[in-house]
Amino acid sequence: MNTSNDAPVLVSVRNTTGVLELNRPKALNSLNPEMVGIITDALERWRDDEGITQVLITSTSEKAFCSGGDVRFAREGILDGREDDVDRFFADEYAMNNLIGTYPKPYIALIDGIVMGGGLGVSAHGSHRIITGKAWASMPEMAIGYVTDVGISHASQHWPGSSPAIGAFIGLTGHRLRTADLLHTGLATHLVADAAAFTESLIAEGVDAAVATHAITPDESSRIAEWTPAIEATFGAGSWERIDAALDTHEDTSFVAEVRELMAKASPSAVVAAAELYDANRTAPDLAASLRNETVLGELVRRQPDFVEGVRAVLVDKTQDAQFIPAQDPAVYREVLTRW
Repeated sequence: MNTSNDAPVLVSVRNTTGVLELNRPKALNSLNPEMVGIITDALERWRDDEGITQVLITSTSEKAFCSGGDVRFAREGILDGREDDVDRFFADEYAMNNLIGTYPKPYIALIDGIVMGGGLGVSAHGSHRIITGKAWASMPEMAIGYVTDVGISHASQHWPGSSPAIGAFIGLTGHRLRTADLLHTGLATHLVADAAAFTESLIAEGVDAAVATHAITPDESSRIAEWTPAIEATFGAGSWERIDAALDTHEDTSFVAEVRELMAKASPSAVVAAAELYDANRTAPDLAASLRNETVLGELVRRQPDFVEGVRAVLVDKTQDAQFIPAQDPAVYREVLTRW
């Protein structure tokens, strides 16, 4: 058990709660291979431990729950010719996502800040997704030349308040989901005012009692709810070609303008690939099947130039000036995806 204060994930047991604290604050808790290994090992150990009744994952950072997977590590590996090492990292991460999604005990993610990309992979598949008013979420992969992954191309289509169209909208646009959106879509199950008080109640009384005591109602309206008719009319079309055409003719011009602005810096090829992924995973039988599609598509997309270029522009140089290649033929992506 890794309990060193400088470990990237702090692992402990409090009463009957297994506690995972993401502890890489300078990197906004971006997940690297070591962190994936620590989380996986703890979950596998606790799964059959009768002394552990629930798992809590949280963060030591005041700003972020988890900003995503460490794609700078992935970019460096590709540039160094270590594609197999990068593939292994993503495969291990996706196996961890499926472990969380099929976990037999309550798995409570307490999100008290930023959560993006891979951070949703360690939170959104759990039984309880608890947010505070500081939380916001986004899937920003299009801007770095990548595709929606960590199982979110599946989960975002099946949250209680979501749909295939809403899932595709979230993944393709990178729209920031604030408190009301998180609750409306069902990405979040509950809102609490005080993360520390909720944590103490959770550990002392269990998740059901803690939720009953601390859950509150948001005082704002959801933009996703407001936009739902427009989203269903456009992002439910399937391929990016069809979505794009639906946007061009849609009557809600303010919605269309916002979508175009959100996607202005997206990789054209990543958008095409992600739309194909969402369409394929619309009828996937389960999370594991969707993750297999994300695996094969991710391996293809990471070997295209936009991934290395997008990560450079957004996260390495931070110049926001990515020079992306023209959109690839969707058939390139369709041929590697399984459809049901």
